[in-house]
Amino acid sequence: MSYDRLIFFLVIIAIFSIIILQFNFDNEIEVLLDKSGPYVGVNFPNDLGYYGEGIKIAVIDTGVDHLHPDLFGFGPGGKIIGGYNFVEDNKMPVDTNGHGTEVTGIIAADGQLKGIASKASIFAYKVSEDGESVPSELIVKAVQQAINDDVDIINISLGVNRTNSKIDQIVNKAVENGIVVVTAAGNDGPEFGTIGSPGKNSKVITVGATYNNITSSFVATLKVEEKQFQVLPMIGTALLDEPIIEEIVFGKFGRERDLAEGSFSNTIVLVERGSDVKDEIVYFSEKENNVANAGGKAIVVFNNEPGIFSGELLHEFAAPNYQPKIPTLSISREDGMFLKELLQNKTIATLNVFYNPDFVAHFSSRGPVSPFYIKPDLVAPGAFINTTLIDGKYNFTSGTSFAAPHVSGAAALLLQKNPDLNPEEIKSVLLTTTDFVFDAYDNKFSLEATGSGRLNITRAFEANLIIVPQYLIFHLSTEKPTENSNLKLSTIEGHLNEVKVGFVGPEVVNFDFQQNGNTLQITILVSEDVFGEFQGVILIEDEKTEYHVPVIIHKTEGSVSVVEENGKLDFIISNPDDWSYAKISVIHKDSGKTYITSVTPKKDSSISVTDSGEYWIIANVNVDKKTIDVYDTVNVKTPSSNNNFNFLYLLDIPERPFIIVLVVMIIISLVGLKLRN
Repeated sequence: MSYDRLIFFLVIIAIFSIIILQFNFDNEIEVLLDKSGPYVGVNFPNDLGYYGEGIKIAVIDTGVDHLHPDLFGFGPGGKIIGGYNFVEDNKMPVDTNGHGTEVTGIIAADGQLKGIASKASIFAYKVSEDGESVPSELIVKAVQQAINDDVDIINISLGVNRTNSKIDQIVNKAVENGIVVVTAAGNDGPEFGTIGSPGKNSKVITVGATYNNITSSFVATLKVEEKQFQVLPMIGTALLDEPIIEEIVFGKFGRERDLAEGSFSNTIVLVERGSDVKDEIVYFSEKENNVANAGGKAIVVFNNEPGIFSGELLHEFAAPNYQPKIPTLSISREDGMFLKELLQNKTIATLNVFYNPDFVAHFSSRGPVSPFYIKPDLVAPGAFINTTLIDGKYNFTSGTSFAAPHVSGAAALLLQKNPDLNPEEIKSVLLTTTDFVFDAYDNKFSLEATGSGRLNITRAFEANLIIVPQYLIFHLSTEKPTENSNLKLSTIEGHLNEVKVGFVGPEVVNFDFQQNGNTLQITILVSEDVFGEFQGVILIEDEKTEYHVPVIIHKTEGSVSVVEENGKLDFIISNPDDWSYAKISVIHKDSGKTYITSVTPKKDSSISVTDSGEYWIIANVNVDKKTIDVYDTVNVKTPSSNNNFNFLYLLDIPERPFIIVLVVMIIISLVGLKLRN
């Protein structure tokens, strides 16, 4: 063969190889793209021909890259049919950050990647350049514009980690205008009480994040002397074929010199994060490598500050050719210090790492936000989500920002099938058809972590029953050991028949029910001398579907009750022990308008409310130098004409201390004037 022919032949082989490799790469991408969608059941409505066509979804975010091949086109005929740039007026709402394009791709990508509602149309409202600095006034403007543009759904994957009344008011307005509003819970978990606006708004659908149906969705368990600890496998850790059962020992900071003395062979090694030497950096990969070289079978790293954390073994600062050899887990400082104290004698631990796609992501913000409703509403895949990125790229990303658009897409599919459903009905269908979510020890996650459960589009699409409200809250006390509450039932199609009803919850909770036509009356009784918060789930079943209604029961020794007449509210505090003072807050359920007063055993007080509707009552009762919170609700049909303005309510100042301070100030002023004269 001549030299020229050889070169030509090699070039042809190279070109052919590149083409083959390119085809293989594309096929691999296709396998990876559609994990979360099928996992939450999107294939069922897709197979029936529902893709969200005709549904308009507003994405309030960093804008959208409308040149991406999966989101192509701006204006009539394009995927992005409208929008506005609130960051820079008179400019296109083009995404230069990537966050908004990632969110939009999950909802409605229609190309190589298919979103949950791939035929839905998008309005892109740009309110942030970087996805981090998000002015609340721009969110307010964007929601108002979405109302003006008559969208069907609003997705807000940005927010603030505090209450913002202006955002809450405009979001309420959107829901009142028939728009389904879906928001991300936030990424401030795993601490409780970390959901801000607009996610804490009772009318929106607030979405937390679970793992995803991919092989890296691992969870871990650690049991020591039958005590269960919360641990997280670090990124790079492989799953185990069987649990490791070995002695657990302390290895200081996991440095070579820390492991030079003592025996660490065939042990689980507990080490502390960081170092005790100023400016010394000891990477997790170093700790893992050192323990593995010392013969350890696993390493558990406890935090050097309060709380748990998520770590990575594979990073840019790892040693060349580094590959993890043993399981590496993280644990909170509190649990780590507790474990360290246990290790005085020989202590055996059981450690396991396994696949669990429905585990709640550690970063997902938790409730509660109120004793009168549940947040988040539900959870959806929000970790390791493959979606569209700017410049025509794709990206794996994590956060509740990417869980929320799964629910927005699901709402679009439901609206295409049933366009007459209002926001509360859409919310009911989505929330009551979720799947339960279990932790690594097969215990159901709390309602503060998951709401009703993980999104299941298949069950939602098959549902025919609408249940309002989607949860029940009971406030019991020594004075009120039992309470009734109603669920309103209706059907999307056909007549309502008798339903099957059950309850899953603590043994101390006695549950009963009675169906009267379209009303399901629920009765809850908690055993005598048992106090605290209890969580359960009402199971309702029709011909095709099982529905879940979460229940929270507060039982306190003390109580507050309300006597209402023509909008005038009088309060009665009851407590087995002597109480000295109670601050009472009265909150309108829909508007959030709040009235504040205070009472003592010798001084009554009343409030006149000027709006009809349901009011939430919170009484902070001082009993023996501690404060006990007790709750009640009241419905006002005829409001008072008295505007009830009180300067002290506005400032949230109790009357008695204010009067004492005022008298003291008057005395001081009089003494000062006397001395001056």
